[in-house]
Amino acid sequence: MVHNMKFTEFAGKKVFITGAASGIGRAQAVAFLENGADVFALDVQEKGLQQLACEYEGKFGYTAGDVADKTAVKHAVTAALAAFGRLDILLNTAGVLDGYAKSLETDEKLWDDVLNTNLKGTYMVTNTVLPSMLAQNQGVVVNMASIAGLVAGGGGAAYTASKHAIIGYTKQLDMDYCREGIRANAIAPGAIQTPMNQADFAGDGTMAKRVAEETPAGRWALPEEVANLSLFLASEAADYIHGAVMPIDGGWTMK
Repeated sequence: MVHNMKFTEFAGKKVFITGAASGIGRAQAVAFLENGADVFALDVQEKGLQQLACEYEGKFGYTAGDVADKTAVKHAVTAALAAFGRLDILLNTAGVLDGYAKSLETDEKLWDDVLNTNLKGTYMVTNTVLPSMLAQNQGVVVNMASIAGLVAGGGGAAYTASKHAIIGYTKQLDMDYCREGIRANAIAPGAIQTPMNQADFAGDGTMAKRVAEETPAGRWALPEEVANLSLFLASEAADYIHGAVMPIDGGWTMK
């Protein structure tokens, strides 16, 4: 059982999260809500968002939509600003996998779907939220990279390309705006037990067991562990951490 870290500073903070309906995004939303923040979410899976809205009535708002859809993004951010008045923290967590497809197995549609969600979605949501953060001279952005953004083997051609690009985008984002009060970092998870990775646990869980064995820590992580790292990176304790990529991978990338 992993417990969320406690940060009193998040009481009253306003957080915008993509991909909050399940997995890491949901764990992040719960972590910030439990620490007193107000959270607004954007996700294509409305059912998961409805459940959070019921559990945290008055503290959690959402719109259902695709991060790759410019109109949906603008609608969500406008609704969040109308509800909260400001946004202090942005967590770009929405993402899709590519089934480890090699380049020749990746058709144009798969490439576009993965890059549009993972990379273009991160860019569009950031650019929609950023003006309000710049206006208040303060804002924290935490982007979701992956070990696939650091090494090969964490995904297929499209997924790996998208996560490498997110790391570069995060570094440039921080470089461009850090003197204006913006701080951007990225998280690079390894094997995290989420619905997105459910196929690895299918049947007798052979794939999941193999991944655990190949991970130096010998296990998969829970989404709450990534949420705790998110809390730290968004906190004042991490104020001097800029443009960094923080692996949380049980030692995978040290091999």
